[in-house]
This record gives sequence, C-alpha cells and structure tokens, in this order.
Amino acid sequence: MKVKQVVFIVLGCVCLALGTVGVFLPVLPTTPFYLLTVFFFANSSQKLHDWFVGTKLYKKHLESFVQKKGMTRRTKISILASVTLLMGFGFFMMARKGIWIPCIILAAVWLAHLLYFVFRVKTITAETEASSCQRHY
Repeated sequence: MKVKQVVFIVLGCVCLALGTVGVFLPVLPTTPFYLLTVFFFANSSQKLHDWFVGTKLYKKHLESFVQKKGMTRRTKISILASVTLLMGFGFFMMARKGIWIPCIILAAVWLAHLLYFVFRVKTITAETEASSCQRHY
C-alpha cells in the first residue's frame, strides 16, 4: 500500500469520527466532515468508499445533499435550531463570566453557520423532491 493511500485512509477515518461526533454535538459540522470522508475514502480505497456510501450515516446526513445539492427546510431548521441552542448556551455562560473574546468568536461561527445554511445550501421543496424522483424512474 502506498503512503498516500495510508494517509488518505487515516484522514478519512479521522473525518468520519469527527462527523459522527458532530451528529451528537452540533458545534461540529457533520456534513463537511462526511464530505471529506467520501473524498479521502474515494482516493484511497474503493471498498471503504463503497462501505461508507452504504451506511445509514451517509444516507441520513449526506445523500440528499450530494444528489440534490440541497436540504429540506425541516433539516435546515433542525440543524440551525440545535446549533443555536448549543452555541447560545455557551455564549450565555461565557458572557455571564465576562469572557468576551470567545463570545465574539462563537457569535461569528454561529453567524457563519446561519449564512451558509440560508444562502449557500439550496432548500429542497416537495416539488423538487418529486421531480427529482420522476427523473430517476
């Protein structure tokens, strides 16, 4: 096995672990880490790539984003709500203690999440979903 393949497998496993942790901790973004996992596995091992694309994690968190280049409104709202709650709690706790620089950083990260999901991730509607399904059949 080549050194490049080994490095890509290790990076893919690290991104898979971080993405999976991100499922439970909204501070870590799941989708970018899973996209990196697909990239690293595709460039290192076809078996690992095929395995990951077949997992429930991929299908639940990434498949619609990859195939349709977007997310449903419900998915976007649930992601933003959980991120807002978790980051809001952290912001509140730090602000209470007068720790302002991390508060500003946290607010900037939250704003980046908000802008990304609102303006960069396409919202898939029921009509988009239905027309996409009709094209595949």
